[in-house]
Amino acid sequence: MLTLETPLIVFDWDGTLMDSTGRIVSAMQTTARNLQLPVPTDDEVRSIIGLSLTKCYNRLFPEVDDHEWITEEYRFQYVEGDKTPSPVFDGVVEVLTKLKEDGYYLTVATGKARHGLDRVLKESQLSPFFDHTIASDEAQSKPHPEMLHSLLKKFALKPEQGVMVGDTSHDLNMAANAGMRGIGVSYGAHTIETLNSCKPMAIIHDIKDLL
Repeated sequence: MLTLETPLIVFDWDGTLMDSTGRIVSAMQTTARNLQLPVPTDDEVRSIIGLSLTKCYNRLFPEVDDHEWITEEYRFQYVEGDKTPSPVFDGVVEVLTKLKEDGYYLTVATGKARHGLDRVLKESQLSPFFDHTIASDEAQSKPHPEMLHSLLKKFALKPEQGVMVGDTSHDLNMAANAGMRGIGVSYGAHTIETLNSCKPMAIIHDIKDLL
């Protein structure tokens, strides 16, 4: 149960607040085709969502050492080339508004790099809701707990005073590694079975269930 004794709520972005899983999959597959790399399956791409790009490339394209050219193509595809819709999930604004009014600290910890996070925060108009955000190029990649340790330090809180909300095992394992509880969302990249294996405090099927 969320109470103000647990004042810090940390949200993942892709697949948790924004319905961007399909776009990530499509953009990564197009990138591979354009660069004549082995094209990953849908499930292979979904499995790496939430990780830093370096970790993603190491898993999907282990034969490639220089990632700069992949990053350039993928960023173009995700931002401009791919037209798969990636709207904010229904109910997100309602939930963030209510939690903000109730006095929670709202934050984001994401596998996106800072420039990508800033872009979607601006485009989605969600930026005013968040007290702080942290991106993958500002800390070690999930599931390492550095992102959450940084946020806890920012608000001078203990791990038991925070909860991580995310759609992947990377989010939930990061929470466990930081000594925090996790809430899985079933509508994102990873299956309910995968989320359950991380032993979250709950799994919700709609962001509004968080209330």
